[in-house]
Amino acid sequence: MEEIDSKQQKSPSLVMTIAAVALVTLVAGGGGWLVGALLAPPPPQKTEAAAEVPPNATGEEGLPKVATEANGIVQLEPITTNLAYPAENWVRLEVALQFEGAPDVALAEEVHQDIAAYLKTVSLQQIQGPRGFQYLRDDIQERVDLRSGGRVTNVMFRTFVIQ
Repeated sequence: MEEIDSKQQKSPSLVMTIAAVALVTLVAGGGGWLVGALLAPPPPQKTEAAAEVPPNATGEEGLPKVATEANGIVQLEPITTNLAYPAENWVRLEVALQFEGAPDVALAEEVHQDIAAYLKTVSLQQIQGPRGFQYLRDDIQERVDLRSGGRVTNVMFRTFVIQ
């Protein structure tokens, strides 16, 4: 008779434990949702100014392009090439050039070819880490300054991937 009484006492405590865990889970989920709703900014409202973007100034995703020839910025085609050492590593680089005054597309193409040729001479060890990337940026800026004669005021790195 004592065995039956001990089994009956254990059964309600297991049900109470499951109910308590479920209640705590619901309270924690509700509290997380409430805090998230209070801290998250509301979604931006679509304005008429954003809807009036010219069709030629949008990218593939429909977002306005920052790099347009109207504001003196020319985005170069992506550069994909292998490194000097190890030769099995590849680098992909997208840059935009900011011109002083009207942009020169022919000069931008020369700069594009010059950057591509320079990247073929760089080894992976030279561009590893933040300091190596800064040296690469400085070297490319110096080459662009020499090639353009000071007409390009800024080289903007858009993407840089090593594979």
